[in-house]
Amino acid sequence: MNLPPFRIEQYYERHEFTTRYMVSSSDCESWTLQKLLSLEPDALDRLLAIRCGYTESRGAPELRRAIAATYQTIDADEVVVTTCAEEAIFLVYHALLGPDDHAVIETPCYESALQLARSTGAAVGAWHRVLADGWAHDLDALGHLLQPSTRVLYINQPHNPTGTLMSRSTFDRVAGLAQELRLTLFSDEVYRGLEHDPADRLPAACDRDQHAVSLGSVSKSYGLPGLRIGWIASHDETLRRKVIDLKHYTTICASAPSEELSALALRHGSELLARNCGIIRRNLGLLDEFLGRHADTFKWVRPTAGPIGFPRTTGVGDVDGFCERLAAAGVLLLPGSVYDEPDHVRVGFGRANLPEALAVLEEALTG
Repeated sequence: MNLPPFRIEQYYERHEFTTRYMVSSSDCESWTLQKLLSLEPDALDRLLAIRCGYTESRGAPELRRAIAATYQTIDADEVVVTTCAEEAIFLVYHALLGPDDHAVIETPCYESALQLARSTGAAVGAWHRVLADGWAHDLDALGHLLQPSTRVLYINQPHNPTGTLMSRSTFDRVAGLAQELRLTLFSDEVYRGLEHDPADRLPAACDRDQHAVSLGSVSKSYGLPGLRIGWIASHDETLRRKVIDLKHYTTICASAPSEELSALALRHGSELLARNCGIIRRNLGLLDEFLGRHADTFKWVRPTAGPIGFPRTTGVGDVDGFCERLAAAGVLLLPGSVYDEPDHVRVGFGRANLPEALAVLEEALTG
């Protein structure tokens, strides 16, 4: 297995903890442990009573029940907990793909979604979307990409980095195509629950198709990336068994305290999502005004879900150098080169301090 450098994480390794304002973050405002534990009166006592031993490889039963409750047709035995969504992506690909197989990946995408598929030895095709088409999903192009050896179709809805969301009719056609061709629809749903209009929310893929896999996490929608808890949900018992067998070679099990805290958060998931959606709605209005004042520099398709967007830049020269200069001024944008989209930047608007950050960004652009 030969993996190239993970460009997004390399960039954040250099800048995330030294730049004052993150105007590129893909997650929402984090919760403190104190705030999280205040959700239930005995939560602290339960946390302090946890033994710091191994937990079940498939995940603690309490957590799996809490995860299952977020779906329509999934029960606790159909959930496998992982140490973050990243591990789940690795495990699912290596459970399903090998050198004689083919996968189709929706792009632009979080780099691991593409590179970890390639790491299996499988051939990989990119179902590419572009700003000029309004980030539309070209179903004809998808049809041309599919091959007799295609085993996995990866989609990410709501989408990182564009902040867009498939229409229900498009999703139904994609899911139907996967069923017809007996592909595994691998649906990255880590931003589910952050639709700007709740009426636009898509069904979880695992609720739509017996062989589909839904990927979830407490990192993005719930604002708890420090807990490092992700999961897959699927009715496919054979796949789940393969994932668990592979997990014995990666992390074996998740952190017991993190599982306890994640179960607590998910039991109160509606409260966490409501707070984060409120921050997003407020900040999106501010970002709209900001981008309107700088329309000669930024052009975007306005996001419809999640805390991120992916505007194209004009007149700034080298975008990587542009982002480095902004980082030195105290505000961090993510250059689109990490998505192989060098004319774009990713902006994030899920953090509570965005008003202050935009003031610094404004000064850096106009000063």
